[in-house]
Amino acid sequence: MTRVSVGVCLTALFLVACSDSNVTSSVESSSAAVELPLPLTDPKALLGSQLFFDTNLSMARNQSCATCHSIDNAFVDNRKDGLLGAVSIGSDGVSMGGRNAPSAGYAAFSPAFHRMANGGYRGGQFLDGRASGLTQQAAGPFLNPLEMALPSAAALIERVKENPQYEIMFNEQYGEGVLEEADKGLAAITNAIATFEKTTLFMPFDSKYDRALRGEVTLSPEEELGKTLFFSQQFTNCNACHQLNRSPMNAQETFTNYEYRNIGVPANPALLAYDGYKKDLGLLDNSAVNDPMHAGKFKVPSLRNVAVTGPYMHNGVFSDLRTVVLFYDKYNNPTRRINPETGQPWAEPEVADNIDFASLQKAPALSDQRVDAIVAFLKTITDERYENLLTEE
Repeated sequence: MTRVSVGVCLTALFLVACSDSNVTSSVESSSAAVELPLPLTDPKALLGSQLFFDTNLSMARNQSCATCHSIDNAFVDNRKDGLLGAVSIGSDGVSMGGRNAPSAGYAAFSPAFHRMANGGYRGGQFLDGRASGLTQQAAGPFLNPLEMALPSAAALIERVKENPQYEIMFNEQYGEGVLEEADKGLAAITNAIATFEKTTLFMPFDSKYDRALRGEVTLSPEEELGKTLFFSQQFTNCNACHQLNRSPMNAQETFTNYEYRNIGVPANPALLAYDGYKKDLGLLDNSAVNDPMHAGKFKVPSLRNVAVTGPYMHNGVFSDLRTVVLFYDKYNNPTRRINPETGQPWAEPEVADNIDFASLQKAPALSDQRVDAIVAFLKTITDERYENLLTEE
């Protein structure tokens, strides 16, 4: 797969949708239940695809949504100019965010941000859940001064209206004159992008793991061992946070429960040295959360495509997937004292309060063989079109 082939494909589908007279004319509610994934031929999704790749929708006309969520790289930012890829560079070429850009793949399955009966939080978008759903999330980067840096929703709409074809399509899909009012225009723009992010392009469910579930391929003995370890609370407890459905045979497993945990991740030294950086409090930075017991917690990420979306953790502190597995093992294995990437003892947690020791210290120590098996299994959760990236590690 190449960038050209994907772009040509999306453009062709977009032109087909332009001639479709059976289109809706209302902005869908962000809470509306839809069966995922949507087909790429969905008219609103095709409009959203054009916006997703449009660099004109940033301050310097040099970045699009796809810049930090590259279609060729499992929807993460593969640029290395932001502290070796730990964070992303903004449209001004200088500004940097404080967190690693999460993958947009499979993000549509996250439920709306909400508080659970046990007092914990679940769902939402961004690593602290501050956007309840994809539509709200889509608005954030456009107006964030560290990202695409447009000054206002009105400025974004004016950029959109520079393209006459966009205006025609918005009028067809969302109602005549929808871009003439800032609130309605922004809602339509973000809804179109969110609809695109709900399509099969973002969630193909065609990894080796999925194909094995369907009986199309067979996992290797090492991958099978890793699978057994991963789904066993007796041996690893990985699935306490990284399994959505009780059965490992579920055809739409996203490998996250969408809850929030502090697992004791250390600060990224490169970020600490960056001027203006302050301790990342995670969920406590969400304005809807004011209880200190949630400091240091971040949303449990999906493990789909995890083997090709490093660096890892909310701050990109680890570059290798095996290091992540060893980091978890250190809570139960006294021989895992050294971070293999630094050659030094594991650094102290950035936020030492609220660490989920109850889950982290529940498993027995892992041998090197079992660590390798878990890594091998995690590689099987790579979408088929990204399997070539596994050989480039």
